[in-house]
Amino acid sequence: MFNKILIANRGEIAIRVMRACKELGVKSVAVYSDADSNSLFAKYANEAYNIGNPSPSQSYLNIEKIIDVAEKSGAEAIHPGYGFLAENPKLGFECEKHGIKLIGPNGSIIEAMGSKIESKKLMEKAGVPVVPGTAKGITDIDEAVDIAESIGYPVIVKASAGGGGIGMRTVYEEDELVRAIESTQSVAASAFGDSTIYIEKYIEEPRHIEFQILADEHGNTIHAADRECSIQRRHQKLIEEAPSPIMTEELREEMGSAAVKAASSIGYTNAGTVEFLYSNGEFYFLEMNTRIQVEHPITEIITGIDLVKEQLKIASGEELCCRQEDITVRGHAIECRINAEDPMNDFAPNPGKITGYRSPGGIGVRVDSGVYMNYTIPSFYDSMISKLIVYGMTRDECIARMRRALNEYIILGVKTTIPFHKSMMLSESFIKAKLHTHFVDEYRDEIMGHMAQVMKADEKIAARLKSTFLPSPKIAAVSAAVNSYVTNLNNSKKEL
Repeated sequence: MFNKILIANRGEIAIRVMRACKELGVKSVAVYSDADSNSLFAKYANEAYNIGNPSPSQSYLNIEKIIDVAEKSGAEAIHPGYGFLAENPKLGFECEKHGIKLIGPNGSIIEAMGSKIESKKLMEKAGVPVVPGTAKGITDIDEAVDIAESIGYPVIVKASAGGGGIGMRTVYEEDELVRAIESTQSVAASAFGDSTIYIEKYIEEPRHIEFQILADEHGNTIHAADRECSIQRRHQKLIEEAPSPIMTEELREEMGSAAVKAASSIGYTNAGTVEFLYSNGEFYFLEMNTRIQVEHPITEIITGIDLVKEQLKIASGEELCCRQEDITVRGHAIECRINAEDPMNDFAPNPGKITGYRSPGGIGVRVDSGVYMNYTIPSFYDSMISKLIVYGMTRDECIARMRRALNEYIILGVKTTIPFHKSMMLSESFIKAKLHTHFVDEYRDEIMGHMAQVMKADEKIAARLKSTFLPSPKIAAVSAAVNSYVTNLNNSKKEL
């Protein structure tokens, strides 16, 4: 096992990795920007290094600075978390060059699976079902028109190097195709530095189902069951659950075997996720994420496997914790992403100072967070505040518990997505598991109606609670207490 690792990320995922490190007796190194100087994750680590300007390109995306800190601190490995450099093959190549272990697959695999075109070719070769579409990048408009006609409308235009739904355009007729291609190329060039696009058959109202993969460096590959990620907004996930409500043992065997085949065929190692679209009894490879997922906690809860600890163990050369036949699914778990966004204003980001904070608790409730009372959410990064995860013996119990936990969750000072999640837990269609990737758009009126009622009730609660949070004269005393806590925390690090 490693003695020390660097976490090349911030916020809740940085703390999540550090917790795994502490349990394994591994020292952790944080890197933070000027905007994160007062962040919890920087205080939680055994060591923390400022890497400068808040701009991601000057800090969390700056491979040279991160490698430099790793070498100065004596970190033997780097955990990239998710986002930022997590799927950047250059980090993998630089780690290899400097003799640092990347906790994830090697750079060449990240590069291959990061290209939607290349990954699709590899999956076809491995015999994994793929969505009908082009096998190469497209730059010629006339060629694109011919391909779309042969596939049949509707089609979806995607950036080859894309992710997170950025630049995707759905096209229902030929007149829209040219504009969609030009728009996608422009966005792709700006966001990823690569304007290559491709076209696929657009599958209407599919479910988004993914399988968690674990693969060691001794040739062992397994899946740790499935997750349903169909509740999305503009291809960004909002709510995830495990297992999928439609999953049967037979379907899990079929899709899980395809996911394992996908990973094994490319010599994949560490944790990863194979994502599928599922519709009318058929499933198709969508993409492979070569990192830990935001939604990994729901898999941990239903399987009992600490996925981040497994990542560290695999990267240090250990064999997998278990065999495929040891994986057992127990109960149900749901995760709600709590973001600093205004759900009544098209989910516009709403950074600012948290003036009141109380997280939920009780049986079956887990909160992965990196914020605290009086913390200011910076405007430079993703708007995620926390992930609220609940467990129940059944899906119905899980939904009821999530309702209860959301009602307990108090965040004042910024607008959050809590009202949206409360509304979803009241939706009859969600409760009946009539899920697909356009659910939020289809049931928009129902969700907005619930939200209006929820927010009125929340405003009354917030008005009552404001007086229970600390008044300004006491802030100095609280700051002193926090500083004392941080000092004690720093002293305790020396004991590890």
